[in-house]
Amino acid sequence: MALSIRANRLRAGAMPLKPVRSSTRGSVTLCERVRAPVRAAAAAVAAPEGAKATDWAAETKELNNKSPLEIMDHALATFGDEVAIAFSGAEDVALIEYAHLTGRKYRVFSLDTGRLNPETYQLFDAVEKHYKIRIEYTFPDAQETMDLVREKGLFSFYEDGHQECCRVRKVRPLRRQLKTLQAWITGQRKDQSPGTRMEVPAVQVDPVFEGQSGGDGSLVKYNPLTNMTSAEVWNFLRIMNVPSNKLHECGYVSIGCEPCTRPVLPNQQEREGRWWWEDSAAKECGLHSGNVVDSAEAEAKAEAPDLWTGGAVEALDKATLEKLAGGDRDKDTMVVLYAPWCPFCQGLEPDYEAVAQEAGGAGLRVAKYNADADREYSESLGLKTFPTIIFLPKGSDKVVKFESDRRTVESMTMWAAALGARE
Repeated sequence: MALSIRANRLRAGAMPLKPVRSSTRGSVTLCERVRAPVRAAAAAVAAPEGAKATDWAAETKELNNKSPLEIMDHALATFGDEVAIAFSGAEDVALIEYAHLTGRKYRVFSLDTGRLNPETYQLFDAVEKHYKIRIEYTFPDAQETMDLVREKGLFSFYEDGHQECCRVRKVRPLRRQLKTLQAWITGQRKDQSPGTRMEVPAVQVDPVFEGQSGGDGSLVKYNPLTNMTSAEVWNFLRIMNVPSNKLHECGYVSIGCEPCTRPVLPNQQEREGRWWWEDSAAKECGLHSGNVVDSAEAEAKAEAPDLWTGGAVEALDKATLEKLAGGDRDKDTMVVLYAPWCPFCQGLEPDYEAVAQEAGGAGLRVAKYNADADREYSESLGLKTFPTIIFLPKGSDKVVKFESDRRTVESMTMWAAALGARE
C-alpha cells in the first residue's frame, strides 16, 4: 500500500513525498498520491460512534506492526473530534506533524504547569503559527496550587518527592482534560526508559485515566511513536523542517518543568534528566516507592510464577544473602531484589538472564532474591522499588545500588565491570 511505502520511507530516513501546501496552513493536505490510499484505508475503520464496540485487543495486535502515520490516521478516523494529541513541548511535536500529514482535522492540548521553561512557551507559539492551530491549554487549579506553595514553598519537591507537586500541577489537570475525550494520543516510546516503558502498545484501553463516559475502559490511548527510536524521531523532524524546542540544542532531551529538568550526559537515557535527585526507578508510574507496602496480599492472589528459574541466575536464600551483605564474599556478586508479580521485574528477566550467562567465567556471581518475601530486610539493602539491583564487591562490606533505569545487558555488564568484576 502506498501509505505503508511512504511510512517506511519516513522510518528509514528517506526524503518523503513533499506535501502540497495550501495558502492556509491549517488546511494542508497530502499530495494525491498519498491522500487517496489514506482515505481508502479510513473507510474501513469504525466510525466514532462504534469505537466502544471495538475489539481493542485485536486492534492492538494489528496496529503494533503499523507505521506512526497509519496509527495516527486510525486514531483520527476512529474518534474524530473526541480524540486529542497530548503535546509536552518536546520532540513529541512529531505527533502533530503526523496528524497534519493525514490531512484530517485534529486537536492538540498541552498542560501548562506554570513552571515550564521560556523555550517551551516559545515552541508552543511557533507550533501554533506553523500549523495554524490553537493549542488547548489546561492549567492547574489556582486554589490548590496556591495552598501547596503557601504551605510548602516553591521547591518542596526537592525534599519530599515530585509526586505531590505533579499531582496538583499535572495529573489532576490532565484528568480534567481527558474526561472530555474518548481517546488521547501520546508520544511515549519504548526506548525512552528501557525496562520501564518496554510495554508501550500502539493502542490500548487506558489503564489509569477515565474518559468521557467515566469508569474503567472509558478511554483509549494511542502511542504512534512507540516503535521509533530517538534517532528516527529526530531524523523525521529534521526532514520535515518541524519547529523544535531550543533547549534540545543545549543538551536537553526529555523536557518537563524547569526546576525538574536538566541536560543529560553522553550515553545517558533521555529520562535521566528528569527528577534526577530521586531514585531513578521512581520516574515511572508504578515504580515509585508507593509500590513497596507492608502487605502484598493483592499481588499474591495473582499467584505469579517465579522468575529466573532453571537458568544461570543463582537463587539466594535469606541466610546466604545476609552472609554476603555482611562482607563474607568469595567473589563479586550482583543481586536483583524482585517480586514475581512485578511487571518491571518480568520485563527485566531476559536481559538479567543474559548478564548471568555472559558472566560465566568472569568471577561474577549473578543472583536473585525474592524481596517480596521479606520486604523489611530487603529495605535495609536499599529496596524502595521493584526491581532493585545491588552489587556486593568482593573483599568489602559495601552495598552499591544500580541507580539508572537503563537496565540493558550492556549497561549492567559495564556497571559490574566498573565496580570490580573481571576475568
